[in-house]
Amino acid sequence: MSAHHHHSHHQCVDHESDGLGVAFALNLFFTVVELVGGVLTNSVAIMSDAVHDLGDSIAIGSAWLLQRASAKIPNKQFTYGYQRLSLLAAFINSAVLLAGSLLVLFLAIPRLWWPQMPHAEGMVVMAIFGIVVNGAAVLRLRKGKTLNSKVISWHLLEDVLGWVAVLVVSIFLVFYEWPILDPLLSIGFSIFILVNVLKVFRSTVKLFLQAAPEWFGGSDIEAKIIALDGVNAVHHTHVWSLDGNQSIFTSHVVLEEGQYSEHVVALKKLIRKIVGEHDIDCVTIEFEYAEERCEGIQH
Repeated sequence: MSAHHHHSHHQCVDHESDGLGVAFALNLFFTVVELVGGVLTNSVAIMSDAVHDLGDSIAIGSAWLLQRASAKIPNKQFTYGYQRLSLLAAFINSAVLLAGSLLVLFLAIPRLWWPQMPHAEGMVVMAIFGIVVNGAAVLRLRKGKTLNSKVISWHLLEDVLGWVAVLVVSIFLVFYEWPILDPLLSIGFSIFILVNVLKVFRSTVKLFLQAAPEWFGGSDIEAKIIALDGVNAVHHTHVWSLDGNQSIFTSHVVLEEGQYSEHVVALKKLIRKIVGEHDIDCVTIEFEYAEERCEGIQH
């Protein structure tokens, strides 16, 4: 991997780390505002959202720290570096968000039978403030490429949607006494978030298990390598991702007899070009000969 790539990766991580830091500060500040606002408006919905936001703040704070740690350079123990800490944060935050959404459903469903009338005007003010603060944090993280940033974006998008629901309900409640709308909308956006976060959670688990990217299942990389002049066979090809952004490719290429060093070097460049078409960051090729016994992991 080139020095330029290391440099650009660290710039990317630093940028996303700064974004997570801003999101954490905004979320923690607004959680305190929410707790006070919930008491003043006598709104159980706002209070429960404040508890949920407190969980979000803890999750975003841990994600921020892990994202910063993921930028450390490789060492003798962690030879690939610390990028997978970002993946660990994505896993933790997905789990927290799934649990939080289930908690919202647990609190909202009983209110269908026992709705409570809150202070509607105060809810309108809190909702507008909530949309602005959480919306600013979502915009700050929208360009994030790692799964960590994507999961945090869903954390904050969940809050934005929640406050949109509160705004709609509170404006309606100013004129009509229909408190049942609050739990109905809460249930709606919770299910929406659950469906989307489950997709990210599934992707995170697959990356932990070192599953190959989806494109690799239908890839013709091996066919293109075998078609090269001087190549006899290809085996032990593996592709996985460090953090959902940086990919690794390894393969054993069996050469035909009588290959000169110049041809082998040229082959290596051609193979790297073929693999590079799929945005793979680290490529490792092991050349073998037909009579040579392969020492790779046997399946």
